[in-house]
Amino acid sequence: MQQKNNKNQAGFSLIELLVALTVTLVVMSIAVTLLARTLNVRSRENERVDELADVQRALNIMSREISNAGFNLTTNGIVAEDSNQQAIRIRANLNKFNFGPGVTDASRANVQDSGEDISYFVNTVDNTKYLARWDRFASAGPPDLRGTVLANRVDIVRFYFFDSKVTYTQDLVNCQITSPLNDAGASQAEVTPDNAKYVVIVACIRTPQVGTPGSPGYQPPSKVLLISDVALRNSRLNKY
Repeated sequence: MQQKNNKNQAGFSLIELLVALTVTLVVMSIAVTLLARTLNVRSRENERVDELADVQRALNIMSREISNAGFNLTTNGIVAEDSNQQAIRIRANLNKFNFGPGVTDASRANVQDSGEDISYFVNTVDNTKYLARWDRFASAGPPDLRGTVLANRVDIVRFYFFDSKVTYTQDLVNCQITSPLNDAGASQAEVTPDNAKYVVIVACIRTPQVGTPGSPGYQPPSKVLLISDVALRNSRLNKY
């Protein structure tokens, strides 16, 4: 009977197996770190896109309605006692010349219809800040249904009131504007809301950090400042 010789048979030594295992673990660790970082970046960017879309849409609505303030009124349409840097209330008689069916003389004569008395402000509920729109004469149900959430995630909204068009410097750190200048390049101070002809709306979005510093996929906090300039078209200012 012939005996087999095993001396020339190939195989892995224990050291080779340990080296291969170590290399595999290192590669897997790097892959997991990169995957975690990619997922965090994607989650963060999706959140940022949603926030920006919300606030941009809200600014468009606010700018359009605020520009119509004072329509068919003898004032600029901004209610001073309910307007400040954190909130604004506007009024307009939008249907004064609407002689269509269903529009009464009383309705045309007064500001008492949906869309004619609007407030904008930031409301905090359960540690979340919402940009809200309140319609005092909304016809859709009871008073608690007159409010609309325009943006689900916004940290700061500020309103600045001027009597002429201004240019300014953006202060991202403090979520505000500074150094407003008029067309002549002179410093322009704010006026009371009822004397305003030009409104600057500033919305600040703060995106929280993802993870902790030094951890895989860590994303630092960030801020985005969105600004809309609104000329009050019914404020009797000829240059606008």
